[in-house]
Amino acid sequence: MDFNLTQEQSLIQKTTREFAEKELVPIAAKLDHDGVFPREIVDKLAELGLLGVAVPEQYGGAGMDNVCYALAMEEISRGCASTGVIMSVNNSLVCDPLLKYGTEEQKKKWLVPLAQGKILGCFGLTEPNAGSDAASQKTTAVRDGSQWVINGAKNFITNGPQSSVCIVFAMTEPEKGNHGISAFIVPADTRGYAVTRVEDKMGIKASGACSLAFEDVHIPAENLLGTYNKGFGVAMSTLDGGRIGIASQALGIARAAYEKALKYSHDRTSFGKPINQHQAIAFMLADMATELDAARLLIWKAATMKDKGVRHSMESSMAKLYASEMADRVCNKAIQIHGGYGYIKEYQVERHWRDARITELYEGTSEIQRLVISRSLLKD
Repeated sequence: MDFNLTQEQSLIQKTTREFAEKELVPIAAKLDHDGVFPREIVDKLAELGLLGVAVPEQYGGAGMDNVCYALAMEEISRGCASTGVIMSVNNSLVCDPLLKYGTEEQKKKWLVPLAQGKILGCFGLTEPNAGSDAASQKTTAVRDGSQWVINGAKNFITNGPQSSVCIVFAMTEPEKGNHGISAFIVPADTRGYAVTRVEDKMGIKASGACSLAFEDVHIPAENLLGTYNKGFGVAMSTLDGGRIGIASQALGIARAAYEKALKYSHDRTSFGKPINQHQAIAFMLADMATELDAARLLIWKAATMKDKGVRHSMESSMAKLYASEMADRVCNKAIQIHGGYGYIKEYQVERHWRDARITELYEGTSEIQRLVISRSLLKD
């Protein structure tokens, strides 16, 4: 197996690393403190082609592979986790299903401006009483002549306050459970579509997350995404790719914490020598570095499988499960290495821990990842 990056992959890694160091690292703490959406930064992501990394150039994207996307997500998230998730949602949860399931007309109308970063999109699956159990959702879509009428609510919608379009999942035949869900492209300026609550979060505070309400929202029949009653499959395959992005985000967050801890361990002395000369600290650093590499290899494996068009549900779940839980462990160790300073905002490792925590929850909790993995292992 060749672990060497291609010329294109090395270039995107270098470009995003430099961008993150110059544009994101200096302002990440302020973005976290203020909780303000980084509009200018998102515009710069668009200029770099980072809002449609794996979308073909004919549809406005950068035309790169999913390994490039994972590399870019790691670097951007290392600089600012909020910026990373904004990028991830637009790429993985909006552009990806439009590319895979959209008609040619839908791609030209929606995918092109999304991949170019002219507009942002969001993904409406989770509801107040339906998180991991998508079949419990209450949002409905009823056919009315040449239109669909959508009623219901969604919550925890990342990018929701800033999005121009939402991929909405609704029950079209509720009695059929998972087999009665369809996906729809819903413009945010449609009458009856409303942002009802903007969340105040523990971490990733500069990325918008909100609740959405749909009250007699009428959309054209041609806004059905994919096949009628096959929306559950659209959601699950989309999340397979999305989990690669979130795993990469977790990796970037953890790497930022590790690098700060490594530097601090050189600078801080106790009992007459740098603290990294004490075995307790040195062993923590060794564990952190090992876990970072292990997560990266799982991510690259899943991304490579996606690029090859091979089913990668289990591998994406493995990458997301391990990387997210690894990030929590690494950030926790980074705080411990900093001692009391780790609890102080000035040193920023506490921010990385707060940002990392969400990666174990969204796009499928750790428990759901274990369910996906175990079912894949036991299905035979």
